[in-house]
Amino acid sequence: MDIMARFDKKKSGFHIELTDSKESSAHGGQLLIDALCQRYGLWEKLEGIPGLDVRTRTSVGFSPRALVAQLLFCLTSGGSSLADAERMGQDMVLMGMLGLSKGADQSTFGEWLRGQSKQSVEAFHDLIVDFVRWALGQIKSGRAQHHGELEVFFDDTEVEVQGKYFEGARRNYDGELALSWQTLWVGPFVADAILDGACNVGQHLEELLASRKELWQAKSSRFFADSGSSSSTDLQQIGKAGFSHWSVSYNKWVKVPQRLAAELPEMAWGEEEKQGDETSQYAWLRYQPEESQTAHLLAVVRRKNADELLWRYYFVATDPNETSKPEEVFLKHRRKGAREQGFSHLLSDLDLHHPPCESLIANQMFYAIGILAHNLLAAFKALHLDAEQQGWRPGTLIRHLLTLPVRISRHSRYVRAWICVPAGWMSWFRLFQEQWIPKRPWGGARIKGERSVG
Repeated sequence: MDIMARFDKKKSGFHIELTDSKESSAHGGQLLIDALCQRYGLWEKLEGIPGLDVRTRTSVGFSPRALVAQLLFCLTSGGSSLADAERMGQDMVLMGMLGLSKGADQSTFGEWLRGQSKQSVEAFHDLIVDFVRWALGQIKSGRAQHHGELEVFFDDTEVEVQGKYFEGARRNYDGELALSWQTLWVGPFVADAILDGACNVGQHLEELLASRKELWQAKSSRFFADSGSSSSTDLQQIGKAGFSHWSVSYNKWVKVPQRLAAELPEMAWGEEEKQGDETSQYAWLRYQPEESQTAHLLAVVRRKNADELLWRYYFVATDPNETSKPEEVFLKHRRKGAREQGFSHLLSDLDLHHPPCESLIANQMFYAIGILAHNLLAAFKALHLDAEQQGWRPGTLIRHLLTLPVRISRHSRYVRAWICVPAGWMSWFRLFQEQWIPKRPWGGARIKGERSVG
């Protein structure tokens, strides 16, 4: 007879001692992000961005490379503010392990952010695009594409601000001050974005599509957007952007399309589909608004429950040359919902809800660095983690692999870092160390249980 062990909650037998953190840190996993940055050549590329250095004397003070590095390591470790970045700068074990001799404080960050210009912010966004281009060329196509198609998504979200004054902010529908953050996603990455006081959801659509089309040209691609980008002008710009396929929710100007759909003959509708008490049928509809020079192709579905007399109509605008069935357009357009979840990665996992400065240019640079932090996490996951971890959110990655205890031991000619690897990850860390962590003379970062790297 098997005897089952009994498990219960008991008092701990551990003796607790408190000590300072001069020889240890909770962020040892940031070594992984630093390795990815070095692999891409980020630190060298930052030196080439014009206008990024606002110092009058470049021989003293913090270089832009040091400031961006500290902010990136803060955002990829769960921090979200300049105060968090300052606290991280006081972690001398982490600073030393990442090659930073001293951390900047909030006032230094604020002065540097406010000193930026439109040209330096645009140049930093060009760097983001270059990283996205590089990452798409490095990761497996199946992790950047969906069923062989590179997905591109445009949308706008509001970043609410609190305070009497924020440059560029305007009142939203709820009467709250907010900034508009219009983003263009390519695959798992934010390729570009514009933070300002735009009132029109699709205000920067044309600009973003025209300047970043190189990322999807010569590839099989599919573009998604919400109804805020469904004006005739927006649809024409989307059609010119070179996508293989595209679809846009169309539910803002539906009075005339609803009448035209109701007038379609029965033979225009496909076979009835039953789901519970609801009946659905699909059809194509061409509709030319007064302000448009061309007709739009709309996939339309009509739905009706058993106890309803009238049909309900829903529309998706799509490529006029679309050859698939209207129900397939609706099916693929559902992927837009999955793309919209990316905003929760940015706003929730990286906690980019609160602009740190009253200055618009300062917030634009801070949010550009936030985008780069997000893209670094997305690239790291796609490049280095197994299939079962591809569903991890940024917060999950930070919690499991980037916030790892590390302690240092000092020797006569070097300092060694001992990283405490979580259970089950030792083999993975060993392989990563051998392949991607630069070897340093006289020791360097060392995973506990391994021989020194020399």
